[in-house]
Amino acid sequence: MGSKQISQETFDDAVQENIAEFEMEPEEAVREAVQQFESQGVDLSNIVKAVRPPASENGQRQKHQILLTLECLGRAVAERDVARLPEQLSALAAQCKEQPASRYVAGQNGAYPAVLSACQLALLLRCLRERRGDAEVTLAGIRCVRHACLKHEHNRQGFVKGGVLPLLTGAIAQHGSSAEVVRTAASALRVMTFDDDIRVPFGHAHDHAKMIVLENDGLRVLIEAAKAFTDNSGVLSELCATLSRLSVRNEFCQEIVDLGGLNFMVALLADCMEHPDVVKQVLSAIRAVAGNDDVKDAIVDAGATDLIVLAISHHLGNPQICEQGCAALCMLALRKPENCGVIMESGGALAALQAMKAHPREVAVQKQACMLIRNLVSRSRDLSRPILEMGAELLITEARAAHRDCDDVARAALRDLGCKVELRELWTGQKGGLAQ
Repeated sequence: MGSKQISQETFDDAVQENIAEFEMEPEEAVREAVQQFESQGVDLSNIVKAVRPPASENGQRQKHQILLTLECLGRAVAERDVARLPEQLSALAAQCKEQPASRYVAGQNGAYPAVLSACQLALLLRCLRERRGDAEVTLAGIRCVRHACLKHEHNRQGFVKGGVLPLLTGAIAQHGSSAEVVRTAASALRVMTFDDDIRVPFGHAHDHAKMIVLENDGLRVLIEAAKAFTDNSGVLSELCATLSRLSVRNEFCQEIVDLGGLNFMVALLADCMEHPDVVKQVLSAIRAVAGNDDVKDAIVDAGATDLIVLAISHHLGNPQICEQGCAALCMLALRKPENCGVIMESGGALAALQAMKAHPREVAVQKQACMLIRNLVSRSRDLSRPILEMGAELLITEARAAHRDCDDVARAALRDLGCKVELRELWTGQKGGLAQ
């Protein structure tokens, strides 16, 4: 069950009550209110823990400073008072940094449209163009673009139409020695490929990915940038995550290999095995580029199979790594009987079954492991017996029973393993609904 929540008004009333009825000092009144609510299991992470100014003479309630600053910013925007905007924006930024709760309160009271109205899309793009040589301004601008585009398809399309993509790839190329600029710009490029806005029926994620690659040489820019940060796992993880989002076409996957991206990923996986965030992103990238059948062979030839199995075994307690590792092996095995033998010899099937044992409640792990087992045996029936001897049938049956989403893949895996599977006839053509 989630933590209890209260409103800012309820907290403020409790503080004022402590001051008025118990004659506490303001700071003591705040501490007492915090202790009182926390003892009741209330989550105060989104509450501004400060004394609200007393009511005015006419009895009107006053507001917290963050809201007063927001109102001043709104007036400056409405009046187009350009001279006051920097001061108000700086004040808002400073107050938001003081308490995470201030950010929440500001966000709930229209801070986002107010700030975007003050900055405007065209102004952001102009700053990135005219101050492209200034790393600090470039970084601030890219951060703003990234936040403006998260879960906001209209802003994404507006920025792309305004020409933000060449500015982002250009920032990576021009400031290739700045870890923060490269990391943030790569993240912003990735956000442009998201389809995360539930308010629109469909987004332009695929189109944006193609534009980054075809019109802005995105793959080359990202892979070249990685060469300058061989010892910076944070930057490399971000670059891998973005490469995986750009692997949307067969030829893009092949281009990543041709540019040396595969060798970079394999080396990164070997060198950063102790960094789970990096491992997860590299596995996701390998999974993505393995959508190309020729690249599958290149991945296996590069020795990545052993490293993927090692990653699953080494991070067996991490469900995300287990999921991505099984998914990567699943892609390598798809339509490639010769790769299936390599995966078996590397211990891939055993690692997948161990992941199923370790995470019985993680549907994503169970599903990817079932799909891997199925791909291993669908064209290599001789592998069924050794996999069954590892205890696969029981684990897959348990996954099928525990997770409805696993039913189809688990049944397919059991069928291809040669196990007895009950096939249900969902519809016979007669009047009536489908069996649930």
